[in-house]
This record gives sequence, structure tokens and C-alpha cells, in this order.
Amino acid sequence: MADVTPMLIDGEAVETDEVAVVRSPFDGSELGRVPVGSEAHIDRAVAAALARHRAGALPAHQRAEILDRAAVAIDSRSEELARSISAEAAKPISAARVETQRCVDTFRFSAGVARSLTGEMVPMDASSAGLGKIGFTLRLPVGVVGAISPFNFPLNLVAHKVAPAIASGCPVVLKPASATPLTALLLARLLEHDAGLPPGWLNVVTCPGAVADRLVTHDDVAAISFTGSPPVGWGIRQRAPRKRVGLELGNNAPVIVHRDADLATAAAKVTRGGYAYSGQTCISVQRVYVHREVCNEFMTLLDAAVNELVVGDPADEATDVSALINSGETDRVESWIGEAVQAGATLRTGGTREQGLLRPTVLTDVSADMQVCRNEVFGPLVGVQTYSDIGEAFDAANDTRYGLQAGIFTNDLSLGIEAAHRLDFGGVCVNEIPTYRTDQMPYGGIKDSGNTKEGPAWSAREMMTEERMVVIQAN
Repeated sequence: MADVTPMLIDGEAVETDEVAVVRSPFDGSELGRVPVGSEAHIDRAVAAALARHRAGALPAHQRAEILDRAAVAIDSRSEELARSISAEAAKPISAARVETQRCVDTFRFSAGVARSLTGEMVPMDASSAGLGKIGFTLRLPVGVVGAISPFNFPLNLVAHKVAPAIASGCPVVLKPASATPLTALLLARLLEHDAGLPPGWLNVVTCPGAVADRLVTHDDVAAISFTGSPPVGWGIRQRAPRKRVGLELGNNAPVIVHRDADLATAAAKVTRGGYAYSGQTCISVQRVYVHREVCNEFMTLLDAAVNELVVGDPADEATDVSALINSGETDRVESWIGEAVQAGATLRTGGTREQGLLRPTVLTDVSADMQVCRNEVFGPLVGVQTYSDIGEAFDAANDTRYGLQAGIFTNDLSLGIEAAHRLDFGGVCVNEIPTYRTDQMPYGGIKDSGNTKEGPAWSAREMMTEERMVVIQAN
């Protein structure tokens, strides 16, 4: 029997009689065990965090130093963290290493936020009523932050919640994804033991989603940061109307390939964006709109690139695509492919299983009413359609309830700028796939894709701090 990795509450290792087994999505092997937390554990964690908040935020320089030390510690243990990600998320080890390095960046950028987070001066004498007064704002910690993270980035999406909260002076109660809790617990202990984060500033409770609802509705939690599915996210928003609620939700990212595009570059990037981590990212390329004049050439390049992808063990250095997070998700994606083909789509490549793993799939002749276009696939599938007029392409790309990121490939800069204005998404990438993200940029969607921006500076201002006006009578 594997050892139990305990929860972390107020600096204490907490175990329970009931445990949950964490298994590899690739081969089902047991990777570890974690406690099954209860509402009482949530209450205890919130109480510890609230006590830290009421005692006052750590000084900004201390918060920054902790985050800097954390970045160094993550970097020094990057291979251990990458192996943990790869094992419990079935993420190819090469991609897991990239996630680990991105996490280093997230903590470094958050350290910069801790050092620079400030209010602003208000020109009081701009009105006669303000004569003789000095006005400015302060940025103050909002309070206890409840963080609920997803399985697909078990390190860096935890970091995007925890690091800006620390930078802002907010204690955190983290509920990691049930499928991938081990990496989050490893990070939490690294923050305390290696980076010097005082007890109670980060509390990790491993529990089912139904229990985590206590975190959402708890009176002493000031803000909720959630990444996951739209139904769950908007349900949280409804149940916590008086809290700050930051939602990073789903998408079915479109890419337009115009007739003047560098087709080889576009095909290579669409391949990377559509199949990296088996398509299990919110900004995975899913819908591709190609100009009719260049479609045959583009499809030849895309087919060749997709057929070169290696499907297999996530621990193998050569692997590009591995298992989905569980067999139920594999069944679902496979059924969507079958439905699309029955409805008239053409299967160009993939669509079958190889040793239980779904091969990277390309569909053409798809239509907007098919599930593979209308909903978020979250699997290794790209659907291609053609267009003749760029306005038609913009309309097709916008024909979705999602709005996270979109992309266009063109050598016409004016068309790229037009796309930035006409594509109705939180981010638009020109000559780049919408899967692109750096950790210091504002990242977030509109419509069903969310309501806030992540990126340490944006999280700190939108979610983790509140602005307080100060007026001083100067004479």
C-alpha cells in the first residue's frame, strides 16, 4: 500500500481514516493516497487562514522574498515536480517540464507584483471641493482566498492562484483537483519548508467537489478563484453573490488560416496547439477555418504533421500524446467523433484507439451544429472547415458561446489588426495559435469562458485586493 500524503492545515500534516487512491491515467497504477477531507477540515483551514488575515498581511518585502525563494526551490526540484505532473496527469514528460519552468516564471512575476502593488494619487484639487486635500488609494488584501484548481495543469494553475494571493497578502485555502492532488501537496510543502511561507498562509484540503462547496459558501472566505467547467463555475458565481469570484472556464478555440498565410508554420503550430497534452487545455486548437484556395495544401501539411505525433507512455521522452484523464473522457471524445462522421464529417486521420489511447484525430467537412464544433472537446481532435470571404470566417469563429482566445494566420498586418477588433474573445493571437500563453500576460475570457483575467498583476488587482480611498486635510 502506498503511503498517504497528508493534507496541510495551519502548518500541520492532517490525515483521515478515509483515503482516496490517486492512479495513473495511463496504466491505472497506484501513485499514492491522500486523505478524504470533510467540511470540518474546510472550516479548520478557513479559520487558520482568517486568523492570519486578521493578524495583518506579511510585509511586502517578506512576501516578495518568499516568492523569490519559492521560484528558486521549484527550479532546483523541477525534475521531481515534472515527474509528478507526468505521472498523475498523464502529461508527456517534455510538456511537464515546460509546465514546471512556467511555474518558476509565475512565482518570479508574483514576487515583482508584491514589490510593486500600490494604489494611486487622486488629483483632489481638480474640483473646488478638493482644495486643500490630498487623496490617494491603497491596495489592501481582500481576505481569505478559496482556490479550486483543475487537473490539467496541476502545478502552474495552482501557482496562478496561490502566488498572486501571497503577493497580495491573502491567505489561501486550496482544493486541488481530485485526480491530481499530489503535485499540489508537493508544492505546498516546498513553499513552507524551502521558501519559508509561515504556517496557515497556504492550507490544502483534499476533498470531493461536493465538500468543496463549503469553501464556496463559507462566510469567512472573501474570494473564490476557480478554473474548470462552465456549469460548475457559473454555479459557484450564483451561490456566492457577495464574494469576489474569478472564473477561468472552457473554450473551443478557433484558428483562421487565410490564403496569404505561411501554411507550413500554420500547420506546425495548429498541430502543436491541437494535440499538446492530448488537447486537454482550455485554449487547445479545436476549430480551424482555412481559405478555400489553400485548403488542399494546408491539409497535406497538417495530415503529415499529425501522423508524425508519437502516442504512448507519458514518461517516454519521445511521447507527444498520451492518455486522457480517465477512460470515461476517452469514451466521450470517441463517441463525438463517431457522431460527427455519421452526420457527414470526413475522418482524415486518427479516430481510433492505440493500446487504449485515442489517436490524434483530424476531421474535415464539420459543421457548427456538431458537438465537435459546438462544445469543448478537451481531447486530441481538430475540425477543419473552409471559407471564401474573411467576413464569413470571422462570423464562424464568433459563432460560439465561448470566448477565451482565438488566432489568425495572415501576412497582412491590417487584416491581423482587423481580426483583433472583430474576433469576440478575451485574447486574439496573430500568426500564433490561441494556445499561446505567457504567465505575465492578462489571460481570461468573456461569455461562457469566464469573467476575470489571470496573470499575477491582473489577479492581484481584480481578485486579491480591494482599493481603499484615503483623504487627508492638508491645511
